[in-house]
Amino acid sequence: MGVQLRRQTEPANPLTDFSLEDSLNELNVLAVSAGAHVAGRLVQSRERGDKATLIGIGKVEELRATAAAANAETILFDCELTPTQQRNLERALNLKILDRTQLILDIFAARARTREGHLQVELAQLNYALPRLVGKGLSMSRLGGGIGTRGPGETQLETDRRKIASRIKTIKQDLEKVRGGRSIQRKQRQSVPLATVALVGYTNAGKSTLFNRLTNAAVLADAKMFATLDPTMRHIHLPSRRKILLSDTVGFIRRLPTTLVQAFRATLEEVTESALLLHVVDASSAHAVSYVEHVQRVLQEIGAEKTRQILVLNKADLIAGSGEQIAQARRILQDSNAESTAISVSALSGRGIDSLLAAIDGALHLDPVERIKIRIPAGEGAPIHLLHEYAHVLSQNFVEDFCELEADAPASIRRRLSNYELIS
Repeated sequence: MGVQLRRQTEPANPLTDFSLEDSLNELNVLAVSAGAHVAGRLVQSRERGDKATLIGIGKVEELRATAAAANAETILFDCELTPTQQRNLERALNLKILDRTQLILDIFAARARTREGHLQVELAQLNYALPRLVGKGLSMSRLGGGIGTRGPGETQLETDRRKIASRIKTIKQDLEKVRGGRSIQRKQRQSVPLATVALVGYTNAGKSTLFNRLTNAAVLADAKMFATLDPTMRHIHLPSRRKILLSDTVGFIRRLPTTLVQAFRATLEEVTESALLLHVVDASSAHAVSYVEHVQRVLQEIGAEKTRQILVLNKADLIAGSGEQIAQARRILQDSNAESTAISVSALSGRGIDSLLAAIDGALHLDPVERIKIRIPAGEGAPIHLLHEYAHVLSQNFVEDFCELEADAPASIRRRLSNYELIS
């Protein structure tokens, strides 16, 4: 069920705003990702939403008839319903009612694999469910004993709310422990010059496929939305031979529920602490610019909007007309994020990956690379091996009892070789 409200507080932007049809198509993909079979759709355009049912009594009757004809068991609304609206719709239709946020939470619950993921999803679900609890009034109240406790006592609704509030407090404490553990891990990584680069982007943009291409990992890459939920980190070597950590994170989506952003704070801190973001965009999509804008909004919400970005135009091989259309997509996307460098790649075929690695190398200021000429005694194999392992050796010559090398070496390697003679 899609609802378009004509009274808007801001004028529509045709470049970045989704149409009602586009939004319902995305909801369809979300429903399929959750394991549902979509039996049909219904839309309504209104001046403003009805406070009781959002869509009004007449449309509720039409929705009841449409659902009955399709033997539907669940109605999905492409918006967030208030607790009152959801309760009234369930009573009127006698069917399960889910809004967009609940559907996304259900997908996240199915995708979570680690204990941290399960805790984060449960926290988001409880925060969303708390104002939507429906009690049964005095019929389920508990009477107290003793003087001064006559009459209705604590209702079942109040009991449920207290239990949920207690569980939320426990989960937050557990997640703080997780957050502390991640903080310790980051400090350990920062004790050596090891930069972290995070993949971010709209869900289904191809982040996991790109992650697998760059790291030779085997992370699940699926066309379903939110196929990757729990973050994964791997080491990769750049052309300069510097080693970095690459992090694959959960995909963002339009109208990402605030409860999810709050619950996944521990995971999203990997994004805020990263030295560089690879902002992956499906360049073949007609909504590429809109995807960029929505991801930027989430990055701003978590305080990562100022982190340097490389705009990765993925699926460039699917753009008909190749070069010119890729260039046009690059210009449009850079207009929406002028600070970013744009690189066209195909994570599936490997096209453009070398250019992307070179761009990452040039964008990282941690452990800067500098060209050196150094003379090392020929009998000392360890420092020579160190240069070949962690620097880009341009030339190597043996002169008498010495090995003279020219290399582009990171600062950390230059410090470890400070006892050897530099050739001017």
